[in-house]
Amino acid sequence: MRIVILGAGKVGFTLCAQLAEEDHDVLVIDREADKIERLVDRYDVLGITGNGATFQILTEAQVEEADIFIAVTDSDELNLLAGLLAKRLGAGNCIVRVRNPEYLEQREFMKETMGLSMIVNPELEAAFEIRRMILFPSAVKVDTFANGRIELAEFRITAKSSLMGKFLYQLPKLSKAKVLICAISRQEEILIPDGNAQLQENDRIYVIGQHQNLVRFCRDIRLFEQKIQRVMIVGGGRIAYYLATQLAELGLTVKIIESQQQRAQELSEKFPHLTVIHSDGSDEVVLEEEGLARMDAFVALTGLDEENIVMSLYAKQQKVKKTIAKVTRMDFAQVLEQLAIDSVVSPKSIIANQILSYVRAKDLQDESSGVRRMYRLIHDQVEALEFVVTESCSFKNQPLKTLNTKENLLIAAISRGKQTIVPDGETVLRPGDHVIIVAKEEKIHSLEMILKGTR
Repeated sequence: MRIVILGAGKVGFTLCAQLAEEDHDVLVIDREADKIERLVDRYDVLGITGNGATFQILTEAQVEEADIFIAVTDSDELNLLAGLLAKRLGAGNCIVRVRNPEYLEQREFMKETMGLSMIVNPELEAAFEIRRMILFPSAVKVDTFANGRIELAEFRITAKSSLMGKFLYQLPKLSKAKVLICAISRQEEILIPDGNAQLQENDRIYVIGQHQNLVRFCRDIRLFEQKIQRVMIVGGGRIAYYLATQLAELGLTVKIIESQQQRAQELSEKFPHLTVIHSDGSDEVVLEEEGLARMDAFVALTGLDEENIVMSLYAKQQKVKKTIAKVTRMDFAQVLEQLAIDSVVSPKSIIANQILSYVRAKDLQDESSGVRRMYRLIHDQVEALEFVVTESCSFKNQPLKTLNTKENLLIAAISRGKQTIVPDGETVLRPGDHVIIVAKEEKIHSLEMILKGTR
């Protein structure tokens, strides 16, 4: 497909890398020539320097021939204007990034009236992800499928874990919860496991199932932690705004520390029922005075990755149960895994995955069989994807054991109405089922592509 991206910042850079890797015809527009030059030198993409919200530049980019136009600059207004112009010029589908909380309530209205296909908000999605981590403190990360009916949670195996040394076929003796371990990350090795896989210390396991079954699994293996009640947030930006709104609705006690006086005042007025402190949250004396040691969770959301990492490590030293750090640069993801921080969130990665799943669905003639949701796991080397079984599926109503599926691929879960199924060889797929596929190395665009010999 032909894809035009406006904005060569962090999200645009990530999208160019992923879309070029999947052999799409990508052209990127940005005002800064050095950014364009860096992208063109590094990836198989074309570039144009200029204002992408002007008729002249969009015409030069031949946006009317674009299957998808994506606007991800730092300006919401520029993104919206460019998306509107691109749509009027004939672009097939338009995706824009809108981050301002003031636009949140009218997002659907803007989408419909301007003919936009998708409006993405990285800070809002990051807040949702952090909220899930806080509600499930035992997990490093929690992703959702099938409208929240299925969860995929990441856990660490420690030396004290009851899972240490166990084979996966032994799990039913440890827990009756209907869950499935669908991937294992072990140093440089990544496994899509079968029942003979043995768990080792420092493994990261990815477990899928309904929320209540994941909670039961954690209790059975003595990994369960008490619910979070008190949360401290350092950094009062957009993510903090969205997160505070969500946590307040849950009845949690929230304290926000913001270094800029004007922003602290704004947050105090927006959240009169929460505690907002104007101070430097990176100062350990301030953290101690504000009761860090009494908190259940600590979330570092400043604009500096290094500051977020150091503060989270300090919070862990103070025995805070759950520590979460926002990290924009994921270059050192493997290094971060060795640190004591419980969870790391990357807004740009969240949005890039959302847009990429949309692109994959549009890449098919039958969009109904395309990817509905996608998460990248283990340094982007494993994908968890959601599909809906259609009437045209060639293997509907066939037992899974009869399917000749590709290697390093697992049918991990099925959502059928209100029922969640952890499949076995006798399970069949029915039209309307939501199916979760976990795949290593393969780029799966449709459910049919799980079979050997398909491309």
